[in-house]
Amino acid sequence: MLLPAGTDKITIQRILKVNHAGERAAINIYGAQIAIARRFFPTISPELERMRADEIVHATIFRDAMPARDTRPCRVMKFWSLGGYVLGLITSALGPQMVWLCTEAVEATVHRHLEEQLRFLKGRDEGLHAAILGIQEEELAHLEVARARRSSKGLLYGLAYGVIAAATSSMIWLSTWGDTSWMKRELEGSR
Repeated sequence: MLLPAGTDKITIQRILKVNHAGERAAINIYGAQIAIARRFFPTISPELERMRADEIVHATIFRDAMPARDTRPCRVMKFWSLGGYVLGLITSALGPQMVWLCTEAVEATVHRHLEEQLRFLKGRDEGLHAAILGIQEEELAHLEVARARRSSKGLLYGLAYGVIAAATSSMIWLSTWGDTSWMKRELEGSR
């Protein structure tokens, strides 16, 4: 596989790193939520376990794509992993509606991020583009499940949604060294 040179190569490497790290965080979010849900609200455990299984496959896809693109895992993986676990514990401790709100906020943020990546990768790395496109379908399915299951609304839920979405965006931005802003500007300028 021929890698793009310069900035494109670095951006593709950062895309892989942040996506792999994000999947590891998602695995930990669901892992913590499942641990609580099994004991206190077991009816949602099977759905969470299916979503976690998807995230494990996604992490493997990104990890397997790294060597061909001369990429290693994200240096701040521990923050992603710990942050995911803490977020999963907190939201599950607040009940099933917060579990679904968490999934909704994270997946909506991830969807926007993946859309930017897909536009950037088109014509630059078709293999990674195809992998992300397939993963995005499953992430959107998670988002739809969360939206269908979440019935609670109000100020607390709106505030929690905003905090979770902002934290997710911040971790993405930090892990790509700001490439998400650069990609977005470049793509908007090319339309």
